Amino acid sequence: MNPPARLLVRSVNWLGDAVMSTPALSAIRAAWPQTRITMLTPAKLADLWRAHPALDEVKAFHPADNAFAVARALRPDEHDAALILPNSFRSALEPFLAGIPRRIGHAGQLRSMLLTQPIQRNPAEQKMRKRTKAEIIELNARGVWNQPYTLAGHQIHHYLDLVRALGIPAPESAPVLGVHDQEIAAFREKFTIHAPTVIGINAGAEYGPAKRWPRERFVETIRHVANQQPAAWVIFGAKADIETAEWIAGELRNSLATENEVHVVAGKTSLRELCAGLKLCRVLLTNDTGPMHVAAAVGTTVIVPFGSTSPELTGPDPLGLQRHQIIRTGVPCSPCFLRECPIDFRCMTTIASADVAASVLAALNAKGAK
Repeated sequence: MNPPARLLVRSVNWLGDAVMSTPALSAIRAAWPQTRITMLTPAKLADLWRAHPALDEVKAFHPADNAFAVARALRPDEHDAALILPNSFRSALEPFLAGIPRRIGHAGQLRSMLLTQPIQRNPAEQKMRKRTKAEIIELNARGVWNQPYTLAGHQIHHYLDLVRALGIPAPESAPVLGVHDQEIAAFREKFTIHAPTVIGINAGAEYGPAKRWPRERFVETIRHVANQQPAAWVIFGAKADIETAEWIAGELRNSLATENEVHVVAGKTSLRELCAGLKLCRVLLTNDTGPMHVAAAVGTTVIVPFGSTSPELTGPDPLGLQRHQIIRTGVPCSPCFLRECPIDFRCMTTIASADVAASVLAALNAKGAK
């Protein structure tokens, strides 16, 4: 494909997916330096994209905007081609309705007719498959854990394959997000964080409770680590996580030594402030969620209890560089990819806080905590 003068890229809809798509964007920019690249994105991700060096412009739409409204905001003469990152019908419909002449995306039922260049999925791509309750019970009865996924199926390849189909060389690379020193300093000042060592906590997960390590285990882990390494404990999260964040903070403030600080920033940060706060952290203890990907992309070591999902497909270390610590116990039904556990949540409850604390301390020592 010859480089278009003006390319529209339709963003994915979730924070973690957005971060995982950044290597594909960087590959496009490297191959097509003269192309004007515009990102069409849900408004909640706009600040992430505005800071990305591969992009020239960001167009945001809001949850109330249907596909017709989004298309009306895109003039047909503004873009020569559209690259559609999500797999949904709607994401292909928007540039079709806008009259953009070249529309490239993964082929799919119904939506292929909206694309001028439907790209077949790579046969090596490994799709997530949700397990049934009956299957979960049967697997646990057998008692053997069989990991069906590999890093070759990581989600970054889904986006890189699209770019390669355009004739662009897209080498494997980990997501990278930039943060300015001024942003980090502003985050410290806004939340009055004084301690030199900052450790992040992210106990939420928007997808559902099956991805959430018990909040009591977070508290146990923090207490264990704080006895050996006092720090400023910064508790991140969305507005939906405020209750959990405040509960954890309350438990900690009643039990940690005075040289520790506890700060709840859940529901109080913009997306850029989230990036800055995670960059400030020496380590982030987190569930498998969007901030996990952001932290890894800004260079912060992440410690992640994994249960219902697969680190091979959506983990923070797509290249297998072992920069981060994945903790799981090999429960036979894991990963199930369900929002809620239909049995007893054993994939998470069997992960001991002492093991997680040891991983946090090892990461701090490796980074030379101050």
